[in-house]
Amino acid sequence: MTDISALAARLRFVLVRTSQPGNIGAAARAIRTMGFGRLVLVAPQRYPDPEATAFAAAVAAVLDAAVIVPDLRTAVADCEAVYGATARQRAVALTEYTPREVVAPVRAAAAAGGEIALVFGNERTGLENEELALCHGAVHIPAAPDYSSLNLAQAVQVLAYELRVGFLDNPTAPPPRQSDPPASAGQLEGFFEHLATTLDDIDFHKGRSPTTIMLRLRKLFLRAQPDERELRVLRGILADAQRMARLAGLPGRAAAAPGDTQE
Repeated sequence: MTDISALAARLRFVLVRTSQPGNIGAAARAIRTMGFGRLVLVAPQRYPDPEATAFAAAVAAVLDAAVIVPDLRTAVADCEAVYGATARQRAVALTEYTPREVVAPVRAAAAAGGEIALVFGNERTGLENEELALCHGAVHIPAAPDYSSLNLAQAVQVLAYELRVGFLDNPTAPPPRQSDPPASAGQLEGFFEHLATTLDDIDFHKGRSPTTIMLRLRKLFLRAQPDERELRVLRGILADAQRMARLAGLPGRAAAAPGDTQE
């Protein structure tokens, strides 16, 4: 049997705004049975809680090692691949996967040494659009259309199972690392903020809503998967565009971010 511990160590399961502590414990048990152990809790409504410990059964160590953060941006800032589990279509345009389909990109990112996050939303509302916007892809479990409601821990179990089977069936040697590492989710979010500001500074939208164009641009750059050097080049272009806008007398909301370079 192939040892998948090195791949599993790159993967974190992120639970966002969980309302029932029992689901946190059950999710911890679900990932541990599949050989995973990294749990991140984003603003849980009740935690720590005895109910979480009870539902975790004999895997309290997963709960003890769980990381608690205030928001999803913090939870995934250092990740190179972020996939959000969602039961229905949202306004955010993302590449869509089934649990089985997402195994290949997750395995490839892990084999290359990247950090990966699988994100699950609140039991009642799921992931909000603002949270999905931080994801690089969406995972849909193909449940029965007349009753597609899965318990949070059940959804975690389905994805953890598919990942374990995929890792075992398709062992891969780590590919050569790029000379420049892929941009992290945090770096990409900084670029998207810089891009949005620049488009405002050059009056690109001409009074129209920027929402649609930014969603399309997010999808384009997430699909391109720029590395850190490429992102620096892009931010250098944005900085020059902002400088030219200021010279042209356009109002300009913000100066270029410190350290932007075209190298």
